[in-house]
Amino acid sequence: MEDRQRKQETEKTEGQRLEEQLCFKFPHIGAEAPEQRAEADAFCQGYKAFLDAGKTERECVAEALRQLEAAGYQPVDYSRQYQPGDKVYAVNRNKALLITTFGKKPVKEGVRINGAHIDSPRLDLKPNPLYEKHDIGYFKTHYYGGIRKYQWGTVPLAMHGVVVKKNGELVEVCLGEAEDEPVFCISDLLPHLGAKQNERKLGEGLRGEELNVIVGSVPYADDKVKEPVKLLALQLLHERYGITEADFFRAELEMVPAHKARDVGFDRSMVGAYGQDDRVCAYTALRAEIETAEPTYTTITVLADKEEIGSDGNTGMNSDFLKHYIEYLAQMEGCDPKEVMANSLCLSSDVNAAYDPTFPDVFEVNNTAMLNKGCVLTKYTGARGKSSSNDASAETMAKVIGIMEENGVYWQAGELGAVDQGGGGTIAKYVSRLNIDTVDLGVPLLSMHAPFELASKLDVYNTWKAFMAFYK
Repeated sequence: MEDRQRKQETEKTEGQRLEEQLCFKFPHIGAEAPEQRAEADAFCQGYKAFLDAGKTERECVAEALRQLEAAGYQPVDYSRQYQPGDKVYAVNRNKALLITTFGKKPVKEGVRINGAHIDSPRLDLKPNPLYEKHDIGYFKTHYYGGIRKYQWGTVPLAMHGVVVKKNGELVEVCLGEAEDEPVFCISDLLPHLGAKQNERKLGEGLRGEELNVIVGSVPYADDKVKEPVKLLALQLLHERYGITEADFFRAELEMVPAHKARDVGFDRSMVGAYGQDDRVCAYTALRAEIETAEPTYTTITVLADKEEIGSDGNTGMNSDFLKHYIEYLAQMEGCDPKEVMANSLCLSSDVNAAYDPTFPDVFEVNNTAMLNKGCVLTKYTGARGKSSSNDASAETMAKVIGIMEENGVYWQAGELGAVDQGGGGTIAKYVSRLNIDTVDLGVPLLSMHAPFELASKLDVYNTWKAFMAFYK
């Protein structure tokens, strides 16, 4: 065997040897490191459980807090002096979270920030959602984030969220997840009657005001009632949650796919689930944070809200809650927060589009992430001329690539589709405007923003390894 390899090496032409020296291709992890398949599968068991436990941003915060408190994290006390290895967190309105492990270096030398978002595209109930039409009860919805509306018809849906009653009591709602619970659904036309609908553009296959969720079809037994199907639905809601129709105005209720996270493929190499954008990066960041003991630099893991609608609002990254947190950390150590931010490094941890061979025309194959080649480093996002993008510097790219290569992380480069085909954004530009070096790093997905997205387990695992290396 060794003799054959030596012979093959000596028979290579000068051009072949030069090609090996100068050219580069990202390897397939399954071929180059097959031992990682079992490691990735084991890691993704916890990931799938996280996806099932957190289908809304509030639920993600609650599940993250459960894991953090089990690992010894405490609510931050800004009047204290912390030591290397101390672990704290701060909650922003139960919809965003800041987590820190204090490092060996003072914060004036910079912190390591890892920011992911925990909101996902969905259907929100309108403030006055419940109505009856021709003996069928419905919820009116307003879609949240970038969805392809036609994908949400005929999909089993569950209702999640919170209601604040008139007396101030907060009621948590979750219906449609247990096997013995009912689910909900948006109807679509049968093909026999769909000829006119077929003439619509794909983006209008189902229109926004047609995303009406069926919630019942049996009337309340009283022929004097004007809307008996609606009344029976309200009665059942009141029996279960103690709420009335007026309480909808004080509610955040969301309709999300009712299915659970599942292995995909004969080889079980992929995870299929709702909400992997961006809870795949949130989970890997959370686990890396928890498993980091005494980092060199103080960590700040950010789980943020509202990214899917522009990061606005006081729980989104377009607010100042991260800036204020850094100011508090600087205040605790008696240094200038501007110095902290100027010396810091951030991973904007968000997903990117994986190459889909079924739809090759929208990708530029040499600059697109592939499944099973590792986490994807995205130098810039934006659209058409990199508009609205943080474009990471060569120095920032070199620093992050160096961290991954020194720690044996499989990574790849990618951009979000071919030029002029589309584009998108992340939280990167909101962090970088604080004078913090920032670059996007995350997991490539197939069917991003669909009710059922696909991720490679090997890519998920190497994203966690990248975050571990970043925090080390």
